[in-house]
Amino acid sequence: MTEPVRVMYVDDEPDIRTIVEFALEDEPGMSLCICASGAEALEAALRFLPDIVLLDVMMPGMDGPTTLQHLQLMPELAGARFAFVTAKVQPQEVAHFKSLGATAVIAKPFDPMALADQVWAIRDRN
Repeated sequence: MTEPVRVMYVDDEPDIRTIVEFALEDEPGMSLCICASGAEALEAALRFLPDIVLLDVMMPGMDGPTTLQHLQLMPELAGARFAFVTAKVQPQEVAHFKSLGATAVIAKPFDPMALADQVWAIRDRN
């Protein structure tokens, strides 16, 4: 049996974290870690060693792009893939997020029923 794909979701909105938890917690082959802030994500990342990190862009304190920069500096996460989950999905915004190292951008509001498929697609991207 293969190891589950480790997915970390980082968002300061409790309601959205709950939706993501319901959408992904029972997905076969997926292990989930949910964080309420960038700082919490940095702390949890070395314990959880995520394969995929989904980041909210706008968070108080440390925003998603700053959190991404810190996570990218961790050698333990060298193979991880990153995606932003945001309402900022204009083409120039998506291009900017990808220039920061994001594999994908998931538009908010997202469809909870489709989220697992979107995560699998991020994993399978070259």
